Amino acid sequence: MRKLTKDQQAELLRRMVDTVGREGEPGGPIQNVISVGMLSEGWDAKTVTHIMGLRAFSSQLLASRWLAAGCGGLLRSAQENRALRSGIRQHLRRAVHFPATRRGDGPPPPPPPPKTQIEPMAEKRRFEISWPNVVRIDHAYTPVLKLAVDQVPVLHIDAAQTATLAELAPIIDGKPDVTRLTEIDLAELGRKFRMQRIGFEAAAEVFDLMKPSWKGRREYLLAQLVGLVERFLRSNRVQISPPMFFQDDLRRRIILTLSMTRVVQHIWEAIRQENTEKLVPVFDSEHPIRTTGDMRPWYTGRPCEWAKRSHVNFSVYDSTWEASEAFTLDRDPGVEAWVKNDHLGFDVLYVYKGVVRKYRPDFLIRLANGKMLVLEVKGEDNQQNETKRRFLDEWCRAVNEQGGFGTWFWAVSRHPTDVKDILTRHADQSQIPARRAT
Repeated sequence: MRKLTKDQQAELLRRMVDTVGREGEPGGPIQNVISVGMLSEGWDAKTVTHIMGLRAFSSQLLASRWLAAGCGGLLRSAQENRALRSGIRQHLRRAVHFPATRRGDGPPPPPPPPKTQIEPMAEKRRFEISWPNVVRIDHAYTPVLKLAVDQVPVLHIDAAQTATLAELAPIIDGKPDVTRLTEIDLAELGRKFRMQRIGFEAAAEVFDLMKPSWKGRREYLLAQLVGLVERFLRSNRVQISPPMFFQDDLRRRIILTLSMTRVVQHIWEAIRQENTEKLVPVFDSEHPIRTTGDMRPWYTGRPCEWAKRSHVNFSVYDSTWEASEAFTLDRDPGVEAWVKNDHLGFDVLYVYKGVVRKYRPDFLIRLANGKMLVLEVKGEDNQQNETKRRFLDEWCRAVNEQGGFGTWFWAVSRHPTDVKDILTRHADQSQIPARRAT
């Protein structure tokens, strides 16, 4: 067999990679192609006999990990694995040269910028900020549920954003056109869903969310929920687009069923806010109170600035907007102490589309009048951000009702220039429970 040139070898390699697993093609015999990220972690792969790199190695460490994987991967202990890689690297230094870059790629890349250590400072202890470590908020509901349907925010549903309908719809100009769904597809979906069933299933899901905090008979709770949900679904508080999905009964039933998670979330929040008799914060049993002093030192390559009135040495920011807000907080006379909420562990749990998530506001601020302000920097808005703020509002109300942690407020900065007005407004307010501020 004649010897191939470098260009021919490269072309053959390219064809092998492009045809992995195809019988009769150059890549047919290859069973697996594994990413660099997987091999860099290491695992027990005792059946591996050959490893081929598809690009130039940029470090001997990476090469040693590849070879360690071929020699048995992660051994019985981390010490054994490190020892194996160390021995391989020593061998590589003596026997093999791995170029840092391929020919023609230019000089090696510059070293990464130095990292900045972020940590609380003992000499700035007077700026320490503490907060209650709330793991959840329990609700005590009134025995008779109420729902002012005309006051519930309108729920907007777009049929084109509904996954099942988008999959069935024909693609027009690169987008699914749900207005051209066939009558056969709609009839098949319609047979599965009836309006009464939709209402009962939505009520059952709301029931599951409320029953842990319900003190009365559960049968009574479910019966009330079924009626409230059916009233909401028949109301004008549900808007569906395009219009044909709102006007046609069959399409309306289908879109409501396929959007059940959103419907349940919307109804549950409305019922919860209107019928909660008392909010009871539940604190972490091991760490009921957290402070900025609990932060462990960490390192970052992101932009940061020295903070004079923060217990933490530097404020790390993700945008020039955040940097501008931090500049104002560090100099405003109404601010006694503040901190960027990064690696602090201050999170507010919220539920969105049936999933429990964590919301991490941007700044914690102690004002000169003693009040605590949670500040979020947000330009654009969407349904998920609105849900986050409703749970943050609930968090503040629960903490204020509990007492013992000062008075907490929250606000949203929607423009780099409005933070000064927010601080002034809260500095002038009397000591009252949490109030929405934008």
